[in-house]
Amino acid sequence: MTAVGDDRITTEPLAGSEGDIRSEPAPVPRPSDRGRRGFEAIGPPVILGALILGVWYFISYVVLREDRRFLLRAPHEVVNEGFLNGENFAELLGGLWSSTKVAFVGLVIAIIIGLVLATLMSQAKFIERAVFPYAVTLQAIPVLAIVPLIGFWFGFGFTARVIVCVIISLFPIIVNTLFGLQSVDKGMHDLFTLHHASRWTRLRKLTFPNALPAVFAGLRISAGLSVIGAIVGDFFFGQGESGIGQLISKYAGRLMGEQLLAAIILSSALGVIVFQFFGWLQNRVIGKWADSGKPT
Repeated sequence: MTAVGDDRITTEPLAGSEGDIRSEPAPVPRPSDRGRRGFEAIGPPVILGALILGVWYFISYVVLREDRRFLLRAPHEVVNEGFLNGENFAELLGGLWSSTKVAFVGLVIAIIIGLVLATLMSQAKFIERAVFPYAVTLQAIPVLAIVPLIGFWFGFGFTARVIVCVIISLFPIIVNTLFGLQSVDKGMHDLFTLHHASRWTRLRKLTFPNALPAVFAGLRISAGLSVIGAIVGDFFFGQGESGIGQLISKYAGRLMGEQLLAAIILSSALGVIVFQFFGWLQNRVIGKWADSGKPT
């Protein structure tokens, strides 16, 4: 910059101009910073887990009398009998695999039906008004009340269990996908209208990409629900290949507390793994810009 004074002319770089820009190396994280971030990531769950184990031991050895300790076996007894005993662990893994297949098939069917229905509902108000009340009704029906009917109509095997999974996991996919498809900014719609975009082009390049964060939110919810549906269906139908639900029923009836708790832990682990898988898939497909806090 050239500045004009009373008797002199000076040349100074303009603040913020290219001459004032200096490349500074990116700050290198110190070991203490990395350690603090690592503790913030794993410290709270580890502390809470230790607290839960402490409460568990307290209930097993202090609250419960010895003759009633079968109601809640100590954690190390659950590990020894449920996971370190080869025969018991093999039985649990077999049941878990059976329930995993049911949950997977049910979730895939629910995803296909949910995405198709939500897309049709977003394209025509008439379809939305026609379908949405029945989707809400299906969600509101107690699944346990219709399990006997499903068994009468479709038998008590694999097909009936898959249907239970679909019923339980369908609604969140429909609601979240419909919300995402209808949440596109009106200005973007006007821009596509200005360019005479067809309905298919608008759906493919605007509404569906915009809906992906909401779609994945629904998938993560439905993934956990599909595991619950597989276990519920297996628990009540009790025929065909033995799943984790049948094992839970057997262990509860025979007061096998260690195996019962091990089966519950494995069921929870399956739900967590499926939930985390869709979170990983979301980051791979749409990146970390997705707002995980969107309403569901």
